[in-house]
Amino acid sequence: MSDTPVKQQSTTAFYGQSVASFAIAMAATAIGIYQLDTNAWVRAFLTIAVLYLVTSAFTLAKVIRDRQEAGQIVSRVDQARLEKLLAEHDPFEKI
Repeated sequence: MSDTPVKQQSTTAFYGQSVASFAIAMAATAIGIYQLDTNAWVRAFLTIAVLYLVTSAFTLAKVIRDRQEAGQIVSRVDQARLEKLLAEHDPFEKI
């Protein structure tokens, strides 16, 4: 294969900002649920719902990333096959 794509990697600052943003959002949501003027059952339900939403979001992001990476691998294999066929083909060969 002639050109290998460079693996993209996030910067440390972007990673830190993402972790901080997630932590702040979770803390704000937890404080908001805790401060609700309602009984414990409603707060427990909302807590479980938020946790389920977070795990679902992480799972969805992982599935999307895995599908994209699998598509890139298939594309690279197809490209390698095409390059091999073109390298082996001799247009001046007698049939």
